[in-house]
Amino acid sequence: MAGLILRRDIDEVRSRINLGDVVGEYVTLKSAGVGSMKGLCPFHDERSPSFHVRPQVGYYHCFGCGEGGDVFTFLQKMDHVSFSEAVERMAARIGFELHYEDGGAPSDYSSRARLLAANDAAREFFIEQLMTPEAEVGRRFLGERGFDASAAQRFGVGFAPKGWDILGKHLRSKGFTSDELTAAGLTSTGEKGSYDRFRGRLIWPIRDQTGQTVGFGARRLLDDDKGPKYLNTPETLVYHKSQVLYGLDLAKRDIARSHQVVIVEGYTDVMACHLAGVTTAVATCGTSFGVDHIKVMRRVLSDDTAGLGEVIFTFDPDAAGQKAVLRAFSEEHRFAAQTYVAVAPDGLDPCDLRLGRGDDAVRRLVTGKKPMFEFVIKQRLSTFDLNTVEGRVAALRAAAPVVADIRDPSIRPGYARELARLLGMDLGEVGRAVDAAGRSSEHAASRQLESPRLAPAAEGGPASITSLEVAPPVAISLTSLPSTTATRLERDALMAMLQFPNSVGKDLLARGTAVAFSNGALAAVRDAVAMRLNSFDKPEWASIIQETVPDPVKTLVAQLAVAPVPERPERELDVYLQQVVLSLIERDLVRRKEELLGQFQRTDATAQPEEHRSLQRQLMQVEADRRALRE
Repeated sequence: MAGLILRRDIDEVRSRINLGDVVGEYVTLKSAGVGSMKGLCPFHDERSPSFHVRPQVGYYHCFGCGEGGDVFTFLQKMDHVSFSEAVERMAARIGFELHYEDGGAPSDYSSRARLLAANDAAREFFIEQLMTPEAEVGRRFLGERGFDASAAQRFGVGFAPKGWDILGKHLRSKGFTSDELTAAGLTSTGEKGSYDRFRGRLIWPIRDQTGQTVGFGARRLLDDDKGPKYLNTPETLVYHKSQVLYGLDLAKRDIARSHQVVIVEGYTDVMACHLAGVTTAVATCGTSFGVDHIKVMRRVLSDDTAGLGEVIFTFDPDAAGQKAVLRAFSEEHRFAAQTYVAVAPDGLDPCDLRLGRGDDAVRRLVTGKKPMFEFVIKQRLSTFDLNTVEGRVAALRAAAPVVADIRDPSIRPGYARELARLLGMDLGEVGRAVDAAGRSSEHAASRQLESPRLAPAAEGGPASITSLEVAPPVAISLTSLPSTTATRLERDALMAMLQFPNSVGKDLLARGTAVAFSNGALAAVRDAVAMRLNSFDKPEWASIIQETVPDPVKTLVAQLAVAPVPERPERELDVYLQQVVLSLIERDLVRRKEELLGQFQRTDATAQPEEHRSLQRQLMQVEADRRALRE
C-alpha cells in the first residue's frame, strides 16, 4: 500500500529544486528584475507575459489568471499528476531517496509515472530491435531517405518486430502489467488475447517538452501490412496528440533563442530539417495543427505582443497542402509573431528536398519563405477569372477580408496596393472594399458579446462589469491597492519580507511586522508574517504565509511573492531590502512621535506632572530609536 511521504523529505526536495529550471522546460522565461523571471502563462492564452517565477522563493504566480504555487503545484497542474507523484518525480530528478510513513511504498503504480516508464522501456526495446536482421527493411527505408545510423540514434528511431506479442512479453518480464501496457497504448486486446499495437514498423518516439517519451509514431514498411501508412499511439493519460509536437524537445532551446519555429508535416521532415541545420523544425503527430498546438508553441516561442517571432509553415503545393495552409491561416490571428509559408520547388517535402538537392536547399526553403497573407491572397484570387469584370469584383470580395484581417496597420496599406495591382483595379476602390470588410468583421464580433450590466459601485470605487446576476466577490490583488505613498511603502516592504526573508533578517522582520499599516489587506499579510516568523528560513515560506491569510488575501500574497523588486546591482540588493523595511519602521516611529508630541503639548505639566514626564521620556526614546535606526 502506498505510504505518505515524510514532510521533512518533501521540504528537502522543494529546497533543492530550482523552480526556474522546471518551469523553463515548459515556458520560455526571461529576466524580469532581481531574482524574477517571466513568460507567457501556460494555464491561459495571453498576448503579454504576466506569468512570474521567483526561483529563490520557489514560487510562481500569473497576474493574468491568478494561478500560483510551488514546483509541486506546477507539475500537478501541467502534467495532471498527484502531489505524491510530483514529489517523487522531483526526487528522482535530483537523486534524493524519499522515505515514507510506516515504511510505505511509492505511489506510482498504475499511474502516469508507470505509463511513462513503460514507454521508456519500449523505446529502448525498439532501438535495440533496429539492429536485428529482421529490421533490414527499416534500415533500408532510412538509408534511402538519407538517414544513417547516427541520424537514427540522434532521433531515437527504432523498429517494432513483426511478431504477435514480442514487445508485450518483453515488458511484462520487466514488471509491467497487461493493464499498464494497454493503458500506455503499447498493446491491444483481441479475440486471441493481448497483441502488440506496433508490428513490423519503423518507430519514432514522441517526446514531450521535458524529453519524456509519451507515445510513438509507426511507419508501415511491409506489403502485407494492411494498416494505415502511419499509426500513432492512441489517446492515453500521458499522450494527447492535439498538444504534442514531434521534435519540440530537441528544438525548444533554438526556438526560444532565435524566435523562430518551422512547422513541417512529418517525422522524416523534422529529421531532414535538423540535419540540414534548421533546428527549429517540429511536426504534428497525426493531426492538423490546431489551437492547443499554438498554445504550446507560443509559450516556447515567447510570442508576446512585440511580434518579433516567425512561424513558418511548410506545406506541399497540392490540394491537401493548400487546405492545410487555409486551416493554419484560420488560426493565424492567435500568434503575435509574423506567419509565413514555405513551399518547396516541384512539390518536394523537406526530406525529399534534402535527399535530392542537399542541406543547403532545405535552408533556402526556409529563408525563401513568403508572408502567409500574400500566399492566401494569391490562393483566393486563383479561383476566379480575372479577365472578366465579374471575376475581378468577386475576387476582390473574397480577398478584401484577408487584407482587412492584417493586425499590423503599418503593412496593411501595402497589401491593399498589392491586391489592387494583382486585380488591375483602382487603389481607392480596393481600399473601400477592405475598409468595408473590416467594419463587417468588427460588427460580427461585437454581436457575439453579451451586454454586461454594471454592478453597484463600492464606496469610493468604480462600478464593475458583471453578469446579469449578482457579481461574485473579487479577490484582493496588487492592482486593486490604492496608489498612495503609504500603501506603496507597505507593499514594497512586504515584497522584501516574502521574497528575501533571509536578506531582511529575523530581527527586521519582527520589527517590520510590529508597525501600523494603513491598508487593511496588507495589514493581514503583515499579521501572517508576524504569526509565522519562526518559519522565515523555510523554502516554502511564501506558501506558509499564503495558507495563513484569509481567503480574499491569498491572491495578494501570491502576487507579492513574485512581483519584481526594483533592479539593483547584486551588492546593493541586500541594502535595498533592509532599507525598505527600515523606512517602514521609521515611518511608524515618525507617526508615533507626532502622536506623543500632540499629547505632550496638550498635557499641563503642573496639573499632570507624572503624565507629562512619562510622555517626555517616551518622546526621547522614540527619537533615540530613530537615530539608532539611521545608524
